[in-house]
Amino acid sequence: MFGRKKPKIGIAFGGGGARGFTHIGVIKAFNEFGLKFDYVAGTSAGSMVGAAYAAGKNWEEIYEIAKKIKIKDIRTSKIPLMPSKTDGIEAVIKNFLGDINIEDLPIKFSAVAVDIKSTKEVCISHGNLAKAVAGSCCVPGVFIPVEFGDMLLCDGGLQNTIPADIPRYFDCDYVICVDCNKSRTYGTDSSKLLDVLSCAIRILMKSNAVKGYVNSDVIIAPETKRFKSTRTEGFEDLVEEGYKATIDIMPKIMAVFKKRKPFRKKRFSNAGDIEFI
Repeated sequence: MFGRKKPKIGIAFGGGGARGFTHIGVIKAFNEFGLKFDYVAGTSAGSMVGAAYAAGKNWEEIYEIAKKIKIKDIRTSKIPLMPSKTDGIEAVIKNFLGDINIEDLPIKFSAVAVDIKSTKEVCISHGNLAKAVAGSCCVPGVFIPVEFGDMLLCDGGLQNTIPADIPRYFDCDYVICVDCNKSRTYGTDSSKLLDVLSCAIRILMKSNAVKGYVNSDVIIAPETKRFKSTRTEGFEDLVEEGYKATIDIMPKIMAVFKKRKPFRKKRFSNAGDIEFI
């Protein structure tokens, strides 16, 4: 019957620094249940893992590479408080996946970044994979902005930390997202300037994550509060948290895969606010 075909299902991997290691555990669960997605979107750390997943790598292959990554391999500046180039991030991607373009991946993929020239969110679906992922991971102040065409890219988490709306734009009927940083917001009892500013930033980050939740049919949200987003300690536990959180809601995920294509899709409403390349 028209309109009742097999649905198109997307996965969105959110940002969160080292907490993004939870994505590996999520993929482990997907692999065990034989789940395959039609579209992959990723922001920041989610773009690194998402790119590997879109390249057809299984969880064990991603795990073996990720456990060898050290902060010094990524943040290469030798001068304290000076931002690094993103050469280290690009090298990780090229060594693992090759010096390829996004359109060469077997699964459709988009990396989300922000162009600090235009201040627009950028959805990158074409061009050099390593450069696009580096731009998506380029935390301001930690890394030097990435030149991509005539744009200067910074971390996609500035505008879209859980990019569940991107698969919607590319005609996905259902979207599952992974929020590896659900403890992003907590208050403060202090009235000191730095404490107040830090709390204000966390509040803004929470607002940023809302559209990811709104555009998702199922949300995987591992417990990561006890882990630092800037350190790789706890790697094994992070992977396990991602796996456990996914297994816990696997009935909901499987229910999505058993659904038929809906007669009417949710409409993508904010495409005018995003630069698509």
